[in-house]
Amino acid sequence: MQWDLYCRVVDNFGDIGVAWRLAADLAARGESVRLAVDDARALAWIAPDGADGVTVVGWGDAPSSAPDVAVELFGGGRPGSAWSTTDDGRAPLLVNVEHLTAEPYAERSHGLPSPTRRPGEAPSTTWFFFPGFTPASGGLPREAGLLERRRAFGNGDAWLASHGIVARPGERRVSLFCYANDAIGELLDVLSTEPTLLLATAGPAAEQVEAHLGASLVRGALRAALLPLIPQAEFDHLLWSCALNFVRGEDSLARAIWAGSPFVWQLYIQDDGAHLAKLDAFLDRFLADASVPLAHAVRTAFLRWNGAAEGSLATLGGDTALRAAWATHCAGWRDALAAQSDLATRLVALVEAKR
Repeated sequence: MQWDLYCRVVDNFGDIGVAWRLAADLAARGESVRLAVDDARALAWIAPDGADGVTVVGWGDAPSSAPDVAVELFGGGRPGSAWSTTDDGRAPLLVNVEHLTAEPYAERSHGLPSPTRRPGEAPSTTWFFFPGFTPASGGLPREAGLLERRRAFGNGDAWLASHGIVARPGERRVSLFCYANDAIGELLDVLSTEPTLLLATAGPAAEQVEAHLGASLVRGALRAALLPLIPQAEFDHLLWSCALNFVRGEDSLARAIWAGSPFVWQLYIQDDGAHLAKLDAFLDRFLADASVPLAHAVRTAFLRWNGAAEGSLATLGGDTALRAAWATHCAGWRDALAAQSDLATRLVALVEAKR
């Protein structure tokens, strides 16, 4: 089938990251994909080698002649005259792939139709597709062979060395990918109490770490390394090399889950506080089977990292028993989610059922 994907880049490159991940996964399954994006600059480092079967075009470029499926990402719409009408009047199946959330409305709304009418187009139906964490949702992105590659990767020493970083015995490795965050100073204080290698990604993470630590990039037993912009595949390697991963947005959350190590997620902050309701829904699901002490410690850290006054990062310190329980919980949750079908599989199935 011919798939046309439409993505508007709002900020922070999370949207184009999700769009590219989906486009490349569909193409790897034999689909033909055209990705129309209004700002493709981030693809130069997210996916410098492109992907067979994916064509990237500008938002206003000439449309496909007869797409089978048109996917709007995150309700960002599509340009006028997005496609030419075929001789038989056939229009593509329209799908809106929404934001990832554990909130109950996602399951209620997943797969539902919505009447669509735009000037110059015949009446049509748009199908809502909600990524999620249960079989009743749209699932999580997971390309074929991902977990096998994770298991074969090793401990990450070789990958770090390829970036000029020599891992020291006994260091706890922590990755940091974040938005601006007023808890950075507290995090550095907590991590500095034991040997730690903090790997800060390019952008707000590296900028804030450097501002707090200065040119030495050292505090107590903590040393930091500032990473360059890295492609999506390299970002996976970063997560696989670490015992604790701080991630932000949607794409990196999914990758942290598949890494199977403890992680702390920073949501995109919304002025009305809606991100905290989204966080609560996620934590309720993520920690449903965790012990009371573990659930409390993890929730407390997530809340502080997302700006809630009642949170604290102190639980990220040196309690080795709690740390081991957290690692076991994350590995088990990953394996349980991996037993479900992935997002692209469910999306193709929806399209085939509705065409």
